[in-house]
Amino acid sequence: MTNEPMPLSKARMEILSRAAGVCFDLDDTFTSSGKIASEAWRSLWAAHEAGLAMVAVTGRPAGWCDLVCRYWPVAGVVGENGAFYFAHDKKRRRIVRRFARSARKREEDRRRLDEVAMSVLRAVPRARISADQPFRIADLAVDFAEDVGPLTGEEVERVVEVMRSHGAAAKVSSIHVNCWFGRYDKQSMLLRFARDRLDLEEADARRRLVYVGDSPNDEPLFATFSLSVGVANVRRFLPEMKAPPAFITKGAEGAGFSELVRAVIRARASTKSGGGL
Repeated sequence: MTNEPMPLSKARMEILSRAAGVCFDLDDTFTSSGKIASEAWRSLWAAHEAGLAMVAVTGRPAGWCDLVCRYWPVAGVVGENGAFYFAHDKKRRRIVRRFARSARKREEDRRRLDEVAMSVLRAVPRARISADQPFRIADLAVDFAEDVGPLTGEEVERVVEVMRSHGAAAKVSSIHVNCWFGRYDKQSMLLRFARDRLDLEEADARRRLVYVGDSPNDEPLFATFSLSVGVANVRRFLPEMKAPPAFITKGAEGAGFSELVRAVIRARASTKSGGGL
């Protein structure tokens, strides 16, 4: 398979050791079968305590992202496929929120997205608006495999077609099809977050941040970061990917996330002790 990534176990220690942070998708990357397993949760804390900047990058809604930013050991969250980032300003004891689109544009977009939703439901009767839609600010999420379905591949493709016919950007995750108006994505907002909050200019961010994900909507990030990693369940999407991850874990979902974190922490520790290079 031409799109086959290299096993993570073969990644050179010096490449892993330069990581300043790990940016990670949530659904089916950090979670396993819709839950956060204890292993993944412990790994998140271990990475944080090891000094890695942990950044959640997700299609999930603003309401969820606010909670993640407040209560999880993360440097911040990029949400709704790049519509915003939230970061916890510890000195001022508040959440910093930065958006890709102005408040006026987001209000206009909301009306247009309501029209898209009606068109999708007419065209694909088995599709449903996602249960987390009330907590979203900037996008529309159509559920095809979380609380409904799963829908067929043809039905999912039809959802995407309808969204794009309205001029919206559309991306398929492992459970939803998300769409929005505006020229932004996870990649552009994550690079902005890295510059604003981690003091990493684009070239350094591309080289020193790890990205781990599992689905087609992670492709822009797989293409951006030299240390891009897919958890094992990304394999089902590899044949259709133009930009696959550079590496792949042995474990799927949260187990793959934990495998990656262990590898990065081990490499950084080895560098500090003067061994392994």
